[in-house]
Amino acid sequence: MIPVAAVTKPFGAACNLDCAYCYFLSKEALHPDKPQVMDEALVRQYLANYLRSNPDGPVFIHWQGGEPTLRGLEFYQLAQAITDEFARPGQQVQHTIQTNATLVDAEWADFFASKGWLVGVSIDGPAEFHNAYRVNRAGRGSFDQVMRGWRILQDAGVDVNVLCTVNSANVGAPLEVYRFFRDTLGAKFLQFIPIVERVEAGQEDLAERSWRGEDGTHVVYRQRGTAVTSRTVAPEAWGNFLCAVFDEWLVRDVGEVFVQHFDGMLGARLGKYTTCVHAPECGTNLEVDPSGMAYACDHFVESGYALGNVAAMDLSEMVQLPRQVTFGRSKLTELSAKCVSCPVRWACHGGCLKDRFTGEDGRLNYLCAGYYRFFSHAAPAIESMARKIR
Repeated sequence: MIPVAAVTKPFGAACNLDCAYCYFLSKEALHPDKPQVMDEALVRQYLANYLRSNPDGPVFIHWQGGEPTLRGLEFYQLAQAITDEFARPGQQVQHTIQTNATLVDAEWADFFASKGWLVGVSIDGPAEFHNAYRVNRAGRGSFDQVMRGWRILQDAGVDVNVLCTVNSANVGAPLEVYRFFRDTLGAKFLQFIPIVERVEAGQEDLAERSWRGEDGTHVVYRQRGTAVTSRTVAPEAWGNFLCAVFDEWLVRDVGEVFVQHFDGMLGARLGKYTTCVHAPECGTNLEVDPSGMAYACDHFVESGYALGNVAAMDLSEMVQLPRQVTFGRSKLTELSAKCVSCPVRWACHGGCLKDRFTGEDGRLNYLCAGYYRFFSHAAPAIESMARKIR
């Protein structure tokens, strides 16, 4: 049995913030006739399905949004009780939730701490960088509210980490951002996610309005076009950002601070891929919406990538559907010609399918220059670490 994971959106795309670069806020417009809230009956079916579809060993259940805490604490207490009921003796269930932390209070924090949940908080660095794009519905920065939530979680002893999007506002200050997380927040686990927003011809104005029409309503964002928004990180700058953070981490933070890109690269050198982005193939990390409909990937929540409903089909069956197998293998079979002979292919594998829209063959990752810069720069140190581990 192949381990299966899914990013679950129990409250859909709904969010109390209005981040300028959020690709998911518009997704609720895809199916206006479908439920936007996962009900108790469905979550019971779904979690039983999730556990049934996974082998013994670690099982990670990921809750995201939008803003998942909008679904209410009682929902997650129920989810915990359901997994306690259905988990087999050989399964170790780990719930994770990605939140902006603005709605977190002591009751939430106590629940997360007592049940061992892993909580990711979305923070883009110090206030000037965070507030550039992570704003509320009134257009005001959310930094102070996020910091309040972070401290509540930290004070309660919650296992908390940082997810930082790297965009045009903060990419030029890698050390300021990294040191803020390490020294000011005391964060030990960091993820850096590059913002890449594709734009189709004729949609430039729409894109710069954060995917809103002139009347202010969201227009569905799709993975199409070869242009990018002004919020998008530049490839070379992305590489420089990672290199600067890596150099600081290598000198003083190895074994103390864990950065997903660095850990993932070491894992790849040892033949163990920890993220789908840089694995040779993908296709086993799905997305599930409030109605129970599952999609090929969190970045491909579009009708052409729908796989079936979790109330009627096991996740383990979905990942074996021919079209899903083809989707996952396309990461390898449709690799750009430039990638095939690249000396750091072992670490990169072409990156995420959503970002492959450049080059002569239209299959090269938009971030290629940045990935090549970082992986080439970090390779000697990573290979040295790998030799010591083997």
